[in-house]
Amino acid sequence: MSGLVFIISAPSGSGKSTLVNGLRSNVPGLEFSVSYTTRKPRGVEKQGYEYFYVDRAAFERMIEQHEFLEYADVFGNYYGTARRFLVEAHAHGNDLLLDIDVQGASQLQASLPDAISIFILPPNRAELERRLRCRSEAEHVDGEIINRRLRTAAKEIENYSKYSYILVNDHLQESIDALTAIVLSERRKRSRGELCESERALLAKAEQYLLPNVRERVQPILASFALPESQVVRK
Repeated sequence: MSGLVFIISAPSGSGKSTLVNGLRSNVPGLEFSVSYTTRKPRGVEKQGYEYFYVDRAAFERMIEQHEFLEYADVFGNYYGTARRFLVEAHAHGNDLLLDIDVQGASQLQASLPDAISIFILPPNRAELERRLRCRSEAEHVDGEIINRRLRTAAKEIENYSKYSYILVNDHLQESIDALTAIVLSERRKRSRGELCESERALLAKAEQYLLPNVRERVQPILASFALPESQVVRK
């Protein structure tokens, strides 16, 4: 492996967790960083799988001891990525996959400028709202929480242009295949030797999702969130 760091961000309800699970099934040598949080588990969530659940005092001790690569306070709860996951991935010769929000991604992009960043977008606001309402039934959350998540999504989407790759999750398997192509192509770029035909095809597929190549496709999504292009943060 090449010791790469992949950052994946998305608004809540965009299907990021499903895509990440599909990617991990397709690509060996990827270590996944499970974030720490002070929020309570939801539904069937398990300790050490979705998150490491700790109380606020324990999280703040970890902050004081510089144990986080990044952390943020989101809706009154801390979320953070422990530094040990990066150390362990490098020690094992693996790449590291980070599933983090926009705030955390911004911190990591500053401290790890070589990290490959991928932003996952919903097809439009209406579809994101539908997914959130379906999920809310299992989580037993009220309408105000859904509205808050939609408002947060609009703010997060403003930052899409800070990412290297943009992936619109409208067809699940196609999105998993695209995410797989991005990771494998970035690995291939770090290796030597002439590209074979299948490798050239892989790189060509991944290039479709580079930021400059998706701006036109993103415009209707921005419009559905009432976000003019002039409002979007640029690199």
